[in-house]
Amino acid sequence: MVVVGIFPHSISPGGEVYKRAAGGGLALVLPGSITPTNGAPPPHTAGLRHGVPVPVPILSHCPPPQAHHLPRPPPRLAAPAHSPRRPLHRPPLPLPNTPPPPSPSPSTATAFRLRDWDPHSPSSPSSAPSPSSPSASASSSTSASARRLSPLARFLLDALRRHQRWGPPVVADLSKLRRVPPSLVAEVLTARPPPPPPLALPFFLWAGRQKGFRHCFPAFHALASLLSAAGLPAAADQLPDLMRAHGKPVSHSQLTLLVRLHTAARRPLRALHAVRRFRHEFDVQPQVHACNRVLGALAAAGHVEDALKLFDEMSEGGVQPIPVTFTIVVRALAHAGMTDRLLEMIGRMRNEVCRPDVFVYTALVKTMGRRGHMDGCIRVWEQMEKDGVEPDTMAYATMVGGLCKAGMVEEAAELFKEMRRKGLLVDRSVYASLIDGYVAAGRVGDGCRLLKELVDAGYRADLGIYNTLISGLCGIGREDKAHKLFQIVLQEELVPSSDTVSPLLACYAEKDEMVTFFGLVNKLAELGLPVIEMLVDFMKLFAGKDGRELKAMEVFDVLRQKQYCSVGIYNILIENLLKIKDRKKSLFLFEEMQNSVDFKPDSCTYSHMIPCFVDEGNVEEACSCYNTMMKENWIPSTSAYCVLVKGLCKIGEINTAISLVKDCLGNVENGPTEFKYTLTILEACRSKSPEKVINVVDEMIEVGCSMEEIVYSAIIYGFCKYASSTEARQVFTIMRDRNILSEANFIVYEDMLNEHLKKATADLVISGLKFFDLESKLKWRSRID
Repeated sequence: MVVVGIFPHSISPGGEVYKRAAGGGLALVLPGSITPTNGAPPPHTAGLRHGVPVPVPILSHCPPPQAHHLPRPPPRLAAPAHSPRRPLHRPPLPLPNTPPPPSPSPSTATAFRLRDWDPHSPSSPSSAPSPSSPSASASSSTSASARRLSPLARFLLDALRRHQRWGPPVVADLSKLRRVPPSLVAEVLTARPPPPPPLALPFFLWAGRQKGFRHCFPAFHALASLLSAAGLPAAADQLPDLMRAHGKPVSHSQLTLLVRLHTAARRPLRALHAVRRFRHEFDVQPQVHACNRVLGALAAAGHVEDALKLFDEMSEGGVQPIPVTFTIVVRALAHAGMTDRLLEMIGRMRNEVCRPDVFVYTALVKTMGRRGHMDGCIRVWEQMEKDGVEPDTMAYATMVGGLCKAGMVEEAAELFKEMRRKGLLVDRSVYASLIDGYVAAGRVGDGCRLLKELVDAGYRADLGIYNTLISGLCGIGREDKAHKLFQIVLQEELVPSSDTVSPLLACYAEKDEMVTFFGLVNKLAELGLPVIEMLVDFMKLFAGKDGRELKAMEVFDVLRQKQYCSVGIYNILIENLLKIKDRKKSLFLFEEMQNSVDFKPDSCTYSHMIPCFVDEGNVEEACSCYNTMMKENWIPSTSAYCVLVKGLCKIGEINTAISLVKDCLGNVENGPTEFKYTLTILEACRSKSPEKVINVVDEMIEVGCSMEEIVYSAIIYGFCKYASSTEARQVFTIMRDRNILSEANFIVYEDMLNEHLKKATADLVISGLKFFDLESKLKWRSRID
């Protein structure tokens, strides 16, 4: 028996094809002397040496499949309200005196007679979906693809799909054909949709056991493509082993196929492994085009060092790079900001292949400018001039834009003048970049002068240029000129946006020119623009500046009188009032929203109010806000989770705090670091070893993670649940001796540990009383929920 590798999918019985491996997976058995077994798992072998199986090393460097964690159900901080039951959709009752339809038995459902089979039908009548079924449209597309297959291929696919699992019934149907040629095997494996791997691979091996049969290369390639598309890249990587076991030579075609499959699926490291494996194990040197594909995938994924190593291996293996190869490498270096190595690679490209042209240099400048490496951009530009490459209009536009974004307006203006001297076409994007740079540098007058030159050159300014100048003019207090530009925008039949009117509205509100303010608002309403959305953006701009929070409240009162109000404006005001610690007005606005009919609080409102209630010491109300969000299926913000967990830890509600941590990590895409270490500490507490918990604490200190209350609460919770309070005290003592925990905090957390033990004991006692129905005799003193 010859085993090539392990497949993670569970496959049906029929031990002649799949053998259960020792690690719990399934091993692919190549054709050979297969002897029936009694169910015992065979060892991993790759061949037979003097009749003794030789073990096969499993590829240890292949990354294991990641576990997909489903979000945990949200914890309840109070008694949950009973939701109404959903009505059950029951099937209609049969009419009286109507016999029920006969249910087909498994034997009749799977019975098949070759003389009754129609080769022009894409599937058997028993498996054809009804037109009213949800899969009717999918079946129609499947039928269209099946009509392009030969009748024998459709017969084989019908046999595989009818049984859904490999076993003697499938083999019996397949054996009705006298012989299955290699071209037919390849046709079945390339069908759309293809058969699943638990059926495709046994079928492939079953066909190979025919007398005098040898698989063709398209069948091997189709099997590898099928396994890769099914999410089994490790199985697809075993294509050369499978071919060698069947006596087929391994060549560049298989390497090119695997590289194409892995790079298309964004698995660049597996493609790199395939290149190295073919070179070392099968003595197949990769071609330059395959290496270019791997280099591009590595560069796109950010593996610059691996790309450089592969480039060096190409030279060592005798693979001559082409200009495209150097272009991929220098762009990867530009993306990473490695200017010195980039210039070195450009010199190597000039000496070995050819001189880089203007397109290569423009791409490098653009890449480095986007990443903010302006020093490298300037050095590349200087190197381009040294090489005698004349920059074109696109190169100048790219460089001017990068310099303006970096605040180097003078250098950009010099390049702008150089373009004019050379007679190059200066398009609108160059003018727009310079105007943005001038306004950002506070030189609004130069920006307006450049706008005049733009119009004189025959161009029409877009809305972005006008927005930039209006914002700059409002920033220096020239709202009169900004209003003239706004009128020009209307004359040019451009549609104003929030960026157009928000600076003007902010200037009018700052100077208490409310008549002009509402005149502009009424103008926007006449134009049919979304006034409320624009006012929300205005309030975000106006209230977000320091010192304008109280002024924003005054403007809001006037807006409310004019019926210009929304939940978004409430949220912006509450957020900015909480920044200046004005909780009283924030609570007033929140209560006003609760009593309102049209402006009820949303998820953003509750996320703002949870920290407000915790800072006020009202953790119960914060928990009530959280429960309201859970009823509405809203997810709190990360800051709301952190503040609420901290507040619960301070009042000793450790169990609820731990549940909130798990809920946050299940709902938020990237939760706080201290929450992740909290779960790590709980896992370390399972071992009942204080040393492991101290190792986790040392790691937290090393990475700069703050020691929040939830970390100490996790130590208390974990050891009280999985061990005893003695281990928790040992951890606290070690942390105090190492000055991680102060003496005062040591006393505080020791008291918290004692209180947690009392609550745990009380919960056990109450559970026992409930069991004996003695709960009515208890006298409750206080209850947080």
